Amino acid sequence: MAAMIPLGDASRRPRIRAGITIFIIAINTYVFLLELAGGNRFVRAWSAVPTRITHGHHTITLLTSMFMHASWMHIIGNMIFLWAFGPAMEDAMGHFSYLIFYLAGGLIAMMSQVLGDPNSAIPCLGASGAIAAVMGAFIVTYPRDRIRTFIFLFIFFRITYIPAAFLIGFWFLLQVLNYGIVADVRTGGVAYLAHIGGFLFGVVLGRLFVDRRRLAFRSLYG
Repeated sequence: MAAMIPLGDASRRPRIRAGITIFIIAINTYVFLLELAGGNRFVRAWSAVPTRITHGHHTITLLTSMFMHASWMHIIGNMIFLWAFGPAMEDAMGHFSYLIFYLAGGLIAMMSQVLGDPNSAIPCLGASGAIAAVMGAFIVTYPRDRIRTFIFLFIFFRITYIPAAFLIGFWFLLQVLNYGIVADVRTGGVAYLAHIGGFLFGVVLGRLFVDRRRLAFRSLYG
């Protein structure tokens, strides 16, 4: 088993408190607790089911589903990735623009998944599409930043620093390759199309949300 887990941007320190990122993490946590209390009935009611969306029903779930998760590991993994890349992008965009960007990225990601398999009755849920948009914006804004990363390989582990362009680029390549495998066999429980759609949204449009005056904040390592 191998894994690379980003822990944060080691090349800069945001000038403002990541209030929106913290708020998003809090909302995701609260909704997950509601899922635990409500069970499958709650999940079916508020997750995005492609066949319902394409028939014009329950379109609000395109929004609500991006705050839901399938398991403890699902939400913990997503929130770690959000905390690794979100604060720097919130600082670069400003609170309000960052919130709009996050929500727009999540909606585009979820629509990508729905349109990729419009007749599916499998619920789609998770913040990973919106977080992929944040990562897409990060790679075009700070490609040379070093990401503090926990690397685990079987029984060996270490913390090292990896360029954002490599770490995020490798992650995106895995999403594309895994989608190809899943598409071939018509199975799989991960919304790879949502990851791809959200990431591309971030790459293409992320810089439009960035306040260029904020990009001059102090770099810790020059």
